[in-house]
Amino acid sequence: MKTFFGSRSRPGTGDSAGNVISMDRFRSGRTVSPLRQAEAYWAALRDGDGVPKRSDIDPRGLENILEYTFILERIAPGIARFRLAGSHLSEMAGMEVRGMPLTAFFTAGARSEIGATLEHVFDTPAIAEMTLNAERRFTAPRIEARMILLPLQSDFGDVSRALGIMISDGPLSTGGRRFEIAGSTLRDLPAAADTAKEQVSGPAETVGFAEPRTGFAGGKPQLRLVLPED
Repeated sequence: MKTFFGSRSRPGTGDSAGNVISMDRFRSGRTVSPLRQAEAYWAALRDGDGVPKRSDIDPRGLENILEYTFILERIAPGIARFRLAGSHLSEMAGMEVRGMPLTAFFTAGARSEIGATLEHVFDTPAIAEMTLNAERRFTAPRIEARMILLPLQSDFGDVSRALGIMISDGPLSTGGRRFEIAGSTLRDLPAAADTAKEQVSGPAETVGFAEPRTGFAGGKPQLRLVLPED
């Protein structure tokens, strides 16, 4: 699985070489969920308030969660297909998922919500996080899953790719399972201007080429007579 994304050689060495950002730097002595690890990696690739590019993703930065990782490509409004996917997703589906639409993992009743979520992720752009329940079967065990979608830019600069994680916490049966949406959260990406507004307290100061303001010293005003030169 270490060639999952097809890595490219990059200059430099060490954890911060190129776009290889070690997941160890996000641990604090306890296990961090794959969703949080992927989001931390994605956030570390952002340039200011921008969206990372698909070409920025390096599998070495995600090597300990590759089995849960996937890349989506938007192919039509509300539809995105798997360009790459880890082994856990194939186990969940009971087949190879590359080339399949994301909606193949969901029940018919959940697909319209998934389509709307994808549009929000790509168009806003935004981060989507979902809690999923497998469709109930008489003999099948109960399965819950979590999924996160993180927007990415294509090589053309449009937001039409997404980095995702999908992980289940129950036993996987043969034949695959489809899921219903138990809960979802959409988080719009904060803009730099919005962050700056939150940090301002009191009246805004004029900046740029304006001269600094001086306080009034008090006392009586004084007049000075200026005579013309001879």
